[in-house]
Amino acid sequence: MKRKVLFAVSAFLAAVSVLVAVALAQQPAVTYKLIATIPMPGVTAFDISWTDAASSRFYLAARGPAQGSGSIQVIDTQALKLLTPITGFVGTVAPPPACAHSGPNGVVLIPQMNQLYVGDGDSTVKVVDLAKQAIVATINTGGKCRADEIGYDPLDHIIMIANPGDSPSFVSFISADTQTIVGQYTYSGAQTGGLEQPVWSPLAQRFFFTVPATAGVSEGTVDVFNAKTFQREASYPIGLGCSPAGLALTPDQHLMTSCGVALDTGGGRIAGVGGVSADEIWYNSGDNRYYIGTAVVDADSNRVIATLPGAAGTRNGSVDSATNYVFAPYTKVSGSAPFTTVTAGVRVFAAQ
Repeated sequence: MKRKVLFAVSAFLAAVSVLVAVALAQQPAVTYKLIATIPMPGVTAFDISWTDAASSRFYLAARGPAQGSGSIQVIDTQALKLLTPITGFVGTVAPPPACAHSGPNGVVLIPQMNQLYVGDGDSTVKVVDLAKQAIVATINTGGKCRADEIGYDPLDHIIMIANPGDSPSFVSFISADTQTIVGQYTYSGAQTGGLEQPVWSPLAQRFFFTVPATAGVSEGTVDVFNAKTFQREASYPIGLGCSPAGLALTPDQHLMTSCGVALDTGGGRIAGVGGVSADEIWYNSGDNRYYIGTAVVDADSNRVIATLPGAAGTRNGSVDSATNYVFAPYTKVSGSAPFTTVTAGVRVFAAQ
């Protein structure tokens, strides 16, 4: 009897697996439609974006053509309207120095405090009070190059931010309560491939952090940091020729890298998605999809299910989980050298 029951269970599970595979293969095609284009006058370059569904706001780290022209561009994600920018950032520093000094760069929202923390080009973190729409504090990380991408641990109220261009490169940990640096970790001189995007896992209670490459190796790692000790506890080699920049985390604790390799928080490889590449990537809880450049990836099947139309040059987009609108920043170069002009804006897409 036991053997018959086991056989029946095995047959049932096999049948379920077949049905799931057929369902995935027969998923209806998803298409996206451009519903708005929002120009951003005076912006010629940008870095990271952040969308907050609760306040219906999109924030973009943007730069003008000159030093002192940096800003956070703000869009109302319901009205699809450009609002007054938040100024006071470094902007574009030219000619390029030995290490990048332009900013703003990374952006993270702290809803409980109604603040943005922003990495800037002068190795500082600027704290923006969103009620005042102004910078209210400046925290110096002590480096010579730009403070770049940034993450937030809401449990311990700790900000993690990288200085990838300094030699040696390092990360800083900042208390959002006191707005002071409470710890730093310096990478050895052998680490040469930059430092990229930190994300916080509330279940693991750790920061996960992309390192695009190490000395002599083109493939990168996902490093694990303790927000209480400020130390690196693990480093997961990714393999498959993957050099990660962006990183996103799903509620089931899957980590997707911008070069298409998915890991669990224990470092085990889950899946690979071919043909994708980006700087920042975004996981949208509203539709359970990753947005990697122009590619839309289903987070269950880890398959590309759509491409944003006419969105060449799109990078560092983010998504409003309430409406599932995709906000995709872009730049456009017009004319011929030496008479070229650069314009920028945000394209908004909706799934059909």
